[in-house]
Amino acid sequence: MWRPLSAVVDLVYWRKLRRTGVVFTGLVMSLASLFQLSAITVISHICLGVMAVTFTLRLYYKLLELLRWNPGVHPFESSLNHDSSLTDRETVRLVEEVVLMIAFALTEIKRLIFIESVIDSIKFVLLLYLLTYVGVFTSGLTLVITGELFYSKRVF
Repeated sequence: MWRPLSAVVDLVYWRKLRRTGVVFTGLVMSLASLFQLSAITVISHICLGVMAVTFTLRLYYKLLELLRWNPGVHPFESSLNHDSSLTDRETVRLVEEVVLMIAFALTEIKRLIFIESVIDSIKFVLLLYLLTYVGVFTSGLTLVITGELFYSKRVF
């Protein structure tokens, strides 16, 4: 059974160098492309690229089937037959975790905005004020790219 958390830990600690390098390179390249283009454009181009490859392979296998060189096997049959649905227990667990995170975030924001603690609210106001200056000089995506590059350098 595939465990997403252990896969992420393997990536973060560079246990499989080739896979981690490919993932982080793809992540940095996608963030850099999002810096230049909109998210909709990048996602649509990625989907078009994947569709071009899969459509070409499907036509190739169909041609082989027509020439009777292939017994009519669909090239993506294993992917189509793979059951990627969640069990009821996994779905409930994921929904509970998301609801708890959202509830905690809303509680903290409410506490800060309605000044339950003066010191914490002043810190929050100062943070928001500093973020307005950061927003003038950089975009949010620039900060994400910088953080990713900084984090990937610290992993080494």
